[in-house]
Amino acid sequence: MSEINLLDRLPKSKRNVSKRSHDKTDEHIRISREYGEMYFDGPREYGYGGYHYDGRWIPVAEDMISHFELNSGMRVLDIGAARGFLVKDFMIACPGLEAFGIDVSEYALATCEKEVVGRLHLGSAVSLPFPNDSFDAVISLNTLHNLKKPDLLIALREIMRVTKNEKAYVQVDSYRNSAEKEIFLDWVLTAYTHGFPHEWEALFKEAGYTGDYFWTLI
Repeated sequence: MSEINLLDRLPKSKRNVSKRSHDKTDEHIRISREYGEMYFDGPREYGYGGYHYDGRWIPVAEDMISHFELNSGMRVLDIGAARGFLVKDFMIACPGLEAFGIDVSEYALATCEKEVVGRLHLGSAVSLPFPNDSFDAVISLNTLHNLKKPDLLIALREIMRVTKNEKAYVQVDSYRNSAEKEIFLDWVLTAYTHGFPHEWEALFKEAGYTGDYFWTLI
């Protein structure tokens, strides 16, 4: 298990934290946690403010393919795949790679990229509908922190169950000091679980998670 940033070639998004903090209400949080149309394509205060494919995940897919030594015919799973952007870009970056995704959002799956139709499953990280050792690598980006701690621990164990040779990568919300924590709390809509890196590492140990990881910092 090691800390490694596999998203360093992903363009940084522009976030108006002060506006989100001013506008955010309990109702915004409730609706965002439904992961429906408002979360993906509604106003920014509910989530993405429009979630569209632009190929930005191709360099990330390339780096993950290199890191996990993936090749044509191997299988990779994206947990929290939404509309399947990373799944699509895995297939672009490595033709013949069998990429799949899973997400809780019926809306995201209904509006997914056409190239990934049939590759996305509706379901939760807490109960992955796959046999043991089904995948050569399992990825979960900015998803597991949306679970409460008991379910998050189960999800981490599920990742270990379905991946081969401990090849997994998880990225979750974190902060390195009190100032970053304050900014995070002003911005966050959906996360139930968050913490400093050492708190996350303790949680990984508790769950028996032995894959790689990194942090999303606002």
